[in-house]
Amino acid sequence: MRFARFGTDRLGLVEADAVRDVTSALDTLPSYRYPLPTGDMLVANLATIRDRACAIAREARPSPVSSVQLRSPLANPGKLIAAPLNYQKHLDEVRANADLHHHNAINTIDRTGLFLKATSSLVGAGDGIALDHLERRTDHEIELAVVIGTRAKRVSREQALTVVAGYCVGLDISVRGPEERSFRKSIDSYTVLGPYLVTADEVGSPGDLDLYLTVNGELRQRSNTGDLILGVPELVAYASSFYTLHPGDVILTGTPEGVGPIHPGDVIEATIARVGTMVVDVRAA
Repeated sequence: MRFARFGTDRLGLVEADAVRDVTSALDTLPSYRYPLPTGDMLVANLATIRDRACAIAREARPSPVSSVQLRSPLANPGKLIAAPLNYQKHLDEVRANADLHHHNAINTIDRTGLFLKATSSLVGAGDGIALDHLERRTDHEIELAVVIGTRAKRVSREQALTVVAGYCVGLDISVRGPEERSFRKSIDSYTVLGPYLVTADEVGSPGDLDLYLTVNGELRQRSNTGDLILGVPELVAYASSFYTLHPGDVILTGTPEGVGPIHPGDVIEATIARVGTMVVDVRAA
């Protein structure tokens, strides 16, 4: 199934190029009082929401997806966890280009570990990217985004996919410079998720997904998740060995080679097989 969040926080089920408004399915969510539970409550209750949404969708009128403004499928992720330099060819291109590494130490992912991005950087495809610090180079990075579905700590590689709720196309936007990754990549709108939350059963194995990105129709990045240094099961296990994972937490799995600069007025199209395509406009902040 494909869940969309659109407009003024409407919930939709997407089939082909049509979306059906199933917002009333959210009425099945439990009532909470402060302090709120950790995690994204839609993802935590996805099984219940899914059943109710299917029933509502039978009577809901379809609208073209192109007619709605797509938001991030996740409203309240607790953590945005990112994997640096997780494709060998991207690691090689960063090491070879001072405009990318700025004389920072470049280590393999097993030495660098993972890093966190601010949740305030999160937007959807319809929100677009608002470029800040226009005097500096800012690059696109397409990544498979893994959405955690249940609380998990020290999950094994063999069991890792059982805690995954679904997947999104992700863009990890990066302003280049000498600062720490988490600082440079946490600017408002520099994490884009979309176009939908695609449930894990629909995607199947995440280890063989083609992905590509164009800017203004020019192909910039093309690869396959089979080229990841640490695949999805390894990343989930690795992250959960340091953090307790909660429903709605996101793991951005890393970007392949071909990263390049973006500018106001550009249009990015990012596609991952069985997950979807999102079109994202770039503007000045």
